[in-house]
Amino acid sequence: MAKLIQKYWFLAGLIMVFIITLADSSQTVSSIGKWLKTHHGPDFTIIMIFFVSGILLEADQIVSGLKDISGTLTALFIIFLVAPLAACLMNLSLNDTGMAIGIFLVAVMPSTLSSGVVMTGAAGGNMAHSLFITILANSLAVFTIPISLSLLLKLTGGSIDIVIDKTAIMIKLGLFVMVPLFFGIIAKRLAGIWFKRFSFKLNRLNQCMILMIVWMAVSQAREVIISSGKMTGNILLLVFVFHGVLLLAAGFLVWCFKFRKGRRESIIFMGSQKTLPLSIILQVSLFPQYGIALVVCVMHHIVHLLMDGYLVGRLKGGKGGKRL
Repeated sequence: MAKLIQKYWFLAGLIMVFIITLADSSQTVSSIGKWLKTHHGPDFTIIMIFFVSGILLEADQIVSGLKDISGTLTALFIIFLVAPLAACLMNLSLNDTGMAIGIFLVAVMPSTLSSGVVMTGAAGGNMAHSLFITILANSLAVFTIPISLSLLLKLTGGSIDIVIDKTAIMIKLGLFVMVPLFFGIIAKRLAGIWFKRFSFKLNRLNQCMILMIVWMAVSQAREVIISSGKMTGNILLLVFVFHGVLLLAAGFLVWCFKFRKGRRESIIFMGSQKTLPLSIILQVSLFPQYGIALVVCVMHHIVHLLMDGYLVGRLKGGKGGKRL
């Protein structure tokens, strides 16, 4: 039992955060989470995650990650082609416009900034490669989202002009990802021996900070999730199947191209995980009349973290070839 808990503690933490935040009828837990969310809590947490990630990065990881062109292209293929196609097919079984718009928003998103990188490292993968994928995917997304989302919306009989603030996204990538990552790498060079002694604890710290981000997100969306009522079950099934399709596609491509342990993790996590903040911004600004679309975006974020939290334990203990 102790070994099982140690292997899946992150998954257990995700489930506990979700249950406690929603079940707290006094709303004390969610009130604290909402206060932090509105006072730059997620921003500070993401900065700390990438600072610690910079400390944990090894020189050989950086070199091999940047050289892994086939792995990068495979992840981008899943992000920008497989995900929209999967949403397009799933729309055939939906009779609710709000749910359709929600899954379309999720599908066109780039990979998440923080959780995928942390999970890649926790599962024994190349964090530098996952960082490269998420930076590249988020940079490309400012050009792909207006096109892909507009095409998908035609399936609902609607049409809308999509405008993305490209400058704001680039600034966020620089300030929240590249700058703290750079300082983390510098800190390691200055005190590398000291940090090496605590590498395991630093990895756990990063995972705990992901739990904090999830808590703040669930706290902010608590009322929306609860108010969705009978639709919640259908939404859970929708996002579970959608993320499952992306994971299956990633697993199939990893198997086809024989990506071994150390390379596969970044493809699986970065290829299938989707960022939440941008989808919320687009829903609020473009589709405020479809509140159920917001629930889909939030529930997908929670569900994909739960599913991938389980995968972290499986991949970490799984067999594979030598790392690059």
